Amino acid sequence: MPAPLVPLSDAISRHVHDGDSVALEGFTHLIPFAAGHEIIRQRRRGLHLIRMTPDLIYDQMIGMGCATRLTFSWGGNPGVGSLHRLREAVERQWPQPLALTEFTHAELALAYQAGASGMSCAVMPHYAATDLEALPRPSVRRLPCPFTGRELTAVPAINPDVTILHAQQIDAAGNVLIRGIVGAAREAALAARRVLVTVEERVETLAAGMNAVVLPAWLIASASLVPGGAYPSYAQGCYARDNRFYRAWDEIARDREAFSAWMERHVLGVPDHAAQLRILGVAA
Repeated sequence: MPAPLVPLSDAISRHVHDGDSVALEGFTHLIPFAAGHEIIRQRRRGLHLIRMTPDLIYDQMIGMGCATRLTFSWGGNPGVGSLHRLREAVERQWPQPLALTEFTHAELALAYQAGASGMSCAVMPHYAATDLEALPRPSVRRLPCPFTGRELTAVPAINPDVTILHAQQIDAAGNVLIRGIVGAAREAALAARRVLVTVEERVETLAAGMNAVVLPAWLIASASLVPGGAYPSYAQGCYARDNRFYRAWDEIARDREAFSAWMERHVLGVPDHAAQLRILGVAA
């Protein structure tokens, strides 16, 4: 029998602990904002956050003091630009210092894949040099291919303590559907020690079409029904991204006091994601 759906607060309380490595994945859409906000409410500390593109949710978690380390592959948002809370943590150690491990998108995707495959590392062809080549990156090695001599890049496997995903559906058997842009969701889930999902709806049978990923019930440690759980990101087939909020975030996040006031009112000051959506005037 699949595990029953549980409140998100219970799932985070049980499965996310201080000091854990936590990957909240979802590429351009299905970003698990509700789960990230619950982690903030429960005041988790010392987390190692992992994500291909930190996006606004990691800006918020870093600014609220949840993280001491970040592994990522692009530290911004295409629509917003720089993430001010992330930058201030690195440049001014506020609210605390933040250690960085930076990969390219391809390197981080491969690191998840290695973790999912039970490998200690993954290798890829070494392409033209980027600006990252000038930085000390002890987690990335270059080596010759033992068969051809071609130069390769090796990256260590990533195995998060917890991977958290948002998805469109969960069926009666506990299988979870992700459709649309899937990014590294499957690999991040298979690499993790525990997988938590928030879902838009529960259905009898999954509507799995082209470019869909189905995560089997046995992989899921905990599932929570959270309609609108990706807002202000989008969930393909469910709702669009709130682009006005993404643009507004740049101004909110620039100032410590404005940021802290917004988080106090819209995250710490509400019991759950549904209440946050009501305050923002958003229909789940």
